Amino acid sequence: MALIFSSWFSVIEIDKFEFDSKSFQGVLSTIPGGPNLILIKGEKGFVMCGYLSTDVAERVGLAAAIVSDVSSFEDVLNAEIKVATSAANELGVEAGQIVREVIGKLG
Repeated sequence: MALIFSSWFSVIEIDKFEFDSKSFQGVLSTIPGGPNLILIKGEKGFVMCGYLSTDVAERVGLAAAIVSDVSSFEDVLNAEIKVATSAANELGVEAGQIVREVIGKLG
């Protein structure tokens, strides 16, 4: 079930997903005049759009992967990972993989 909050300038959608019997939470926010900001997070890490910084995630030791050219949760799940942090690599999540095939490792 998705929760959707909206105002005259943006929409924020929060949804819950299950992969490999693990729960994930997705957050999508429309950005006026720009692409959507999207994040799908699990217990061990998250997948994010290019708005967010892998440099910061790397510096603080988080398992994170970046995808680009996405506008929906479904796009994220079907996207190729462009960059993954060291902590994500340790979980088996690496650049070049399709999110849907490895997201369970972040749960």
